[in-house]
Amino acid sequence: MILTSRLQLPDWPAIWPGVLTAITIALAATFVSEHQGGPQLLYALFFGMAFNFAANGEKVKAGIDFASRHILRFGVALLGARITVEQISGLGAVPMLMVIGGVVATILFGALLGRLLGRPRTEGLLTGGAVAICGASAALAISAVMPKTEENQQFTLFTVVGVTTLSTVAMVAYPTISRALGLDPGATAIFLGGTIHDVAQVVAAGYLISPEVGDSATFVKLLRVAMLLPVVLVFSMLFRRQGGETGTRPPLLPGFLVGFALLVVINSIGIIPKPVTDIVSHLSRWCLVVAIAALGVKTSLQQLASLGWRPVVMLATETVFLAGVILGGLLVLR
Repeated sequence: MILTSRLQLPDWPAIWPGVLTAITIALAATFVSEHQGGPQLLYALFFGMAFNFAANGEKVKAGIDFASRHILRFGVALLGARITVEQISGLGAVPMLMVIGGVVATILFGALLGRLLGRPRTEGLLTGGAVAICGASAALAISAVMPKTEENQQFTLFTVVGVTTLSTVAMVAYPTISRALGLDPGATAIFLGGTIHDVAQVVAAGYLISPEVGDSATFVKLLRVAMLLPVVLVFSMLFRRQGGETGTRPPLLPGFLVGFALLVVINSIGIIPKPVTDIVSHLSRWCLVVAIAALGVKTSLQQLASLGWRPVVMLATETVFLAGVILGGLLVLR
């Protein structure tokens, strides 16, 4: 009975209207992003929120829920296709330890900061993980193993908005900071890849300086993305004792994490041709855009505003903290 329930296929006729709604919103967001500039995920979220009035519609509700949960997890799993062990090991021991230390320190700092501001432990871990690892993608991955409550869902969307905005600011500001401090190309790559939240913004900031910095910063960023697996696994164990609204507990090792790890291993072996890897990576991004559009449909601006000023302080302070940790390490080594 248990096996049957876990392998039960979704009711496609019931979910397709909602899934197509999320896909349509994602396409509109992508069109605006490509033609007008700006973060694709942020557009998808805001466009989705414009359709919040339809969130509980009989025809779309099941599909919106499916997209915001299952398509999200599938997209996170596919992130593993971006990473190989060779890329990570090629960075060298010192940059690896510096970046890993920055990730761990930022998550712990986020938990402490959340406690000082009187916020739930889940919120400190979520914002800390999003800032430390890979922005909106990390926020969505961590939320997938958090207790399923309305408050957690609202805070996840707030985190996506905040971390994407801060990532865009960092993309513009951090190259200027690196020049002002006289960092060499190698140190600049570590700074950009080790601090900017989203992968796309790391790539943009790096190539604004030079192709060499752009390539190296991307590899550093992929190390942070690889940290998604152990971090979400630890969070899954932490949250497992907490039930959501239904009182259910997430599995110890969620299936999407298994998929993420398998794709990293397969991609590291080199049996996947690069064109296929590029397609899988592109599909992963699309899944996340569709999922965030669906999450946007389920949330209103009024709900986000009700969270108050403390989450803003958390995200901004964690961003400054991570930048300070990486810059401090680089200046000590110089």
